[in-house]
Amino acid sequence: MHDFKYRGNSLYCENINIRDLVRRFGSPLYIYSYKTLTGHFLKLKDAFKEINPLICYSVKANSNLRIIKSLVDKGAGLDIVSGGELYRASLVRCPYKKVVYASVGKTDAEISGAIKKGILFFNVESYPELENIDRIAVSLGKIMRVAIRINPDVEAGTHKFITTGKITNKFGIDFDNAYKILSSGRDFPSLDICGLHIHIGSQITRGEPFVSAIKKTVSFIRRLEKNGIRMRYLNIGGGLGIIYDKESPQTALRFARKIVPLLKMSGMKIIMEPGRFIAGNAGILVARVLYVKPSPRKKFIIVDAGMNDLIRPALYGAFHKILPVQKEKGRIRRERADVVGPICESADYLAKDRLLPAVRAGEYLAVMSAGAYGFSMSSNYNSRCRPAEVLVKGSKVFLIRKRESYADIARNELTPRRFTHRKK
Repeated sequence: MHDFKYRGNSLYCENINIRDLVRRFGSPLYIYSYKTLTGHFLKLKDAFKEINPLICYSVKANSNLRIIKSLVDKGAGLDIVSGGELYRASLVRCPYKKVVYASVGKTDAEISGAIKKGILFFNVESYPELENIDRIAVSLGKIMRVAIRINPDVEAGTHKFITTGKITNKFGIDFDNAYKILSSGRDFPSLDICGLHIHIGSQITRGEPFVSAIKKTVSFIRRLEKNGIRMRYLNIGGGLGIIYDKESPQTALRFARKIVPLLKMSGMKIIMEPGRFIAGNAGILVARVLYVKPSPRKKFIIVDAGMNDLIRPALYGAFHKILPVQKEKGRIRRERADVVGPICESADYLAKDRLLPAVRAGEYLAVMSAGAYGFSMSSNYNSRCRPAEVLVKGSKVFLIRKRESYADIARNELTPRRFTHRKK
């Protein structure tokens, strides 16, 4: 699943000793494996080669420019959700005809910018948004392609914060209202409504939710065709899960075998939006042990990485396997402990009640499967500087983001000399 493996007692990323990396670049440190990153993309591409989909990597999972560029160079398109991500797509020179744009809250400026760039299409989340995109396209003298995002009301079986395909979620349009929009004959002079889009959630480990959503959507396509309405694109979103703990997620090949027959029935060009499946196991976060603190009830391993560096455990209760960067010979004793950070919040933890090898201050721990929604969700909370990021390719290492300085985190702030108001 990934290229972070022990050689003897040392944890390596591809051919580089992680202890050497953290000594060179400091901690906390995000480390990515190029082979794992591109390998997962190519596995997905190969599994679905029968239908030749456009695979648009979901930028929000990990938006580092070098990560994105590595995938674009392998033929990936990009799934974006903001003007900032469109800017990143332009920096890595992704062909705009391979860019699809989601988000329930696109601003006028973001819509206008994307139309001018000539992206493939918008995934439209509501009727008012459809009207707004048409209005802006008219003002620019452009015809804009759009896909209607369908909410198929399918239970994804994942954490409630990352499920998106239930009717109680804010995303998409239900089948009945989508049918009314598409069959009403309403004239949108500057829109080419050419596709349907579904995305039912993230970290989905079973094929059944996808099968259910796609079956419902194919049935809806047939209903449209009977009314003379033909779509050209079917975007099935992302959400394919990875191994964090004891999950048994499907491989790309097993996933393809379940849904390719259904997708072929649609007769449409297929688009996919994977993020976590590609980037999740391609990255780790390395932290240094600062203190080991015993207490009457439990032991705390206090490290220099916190919820500002990796918020998934605090936000979702997410599990990340934690491994020592360096195993010590003869150290057999294991102890149950919480791995916590320096942030002033009780929610600041990376692992709870975890059975780990006994560690000492100064040692390093690797937080696994941190390549997706790790750095991209990080912050400067507590005025902490965000970590550096490095990419390993075989025996070479590239610094792909510098560690922030104190000057960086205050750069855009203004300090007026006087706060007093003049008396009239």
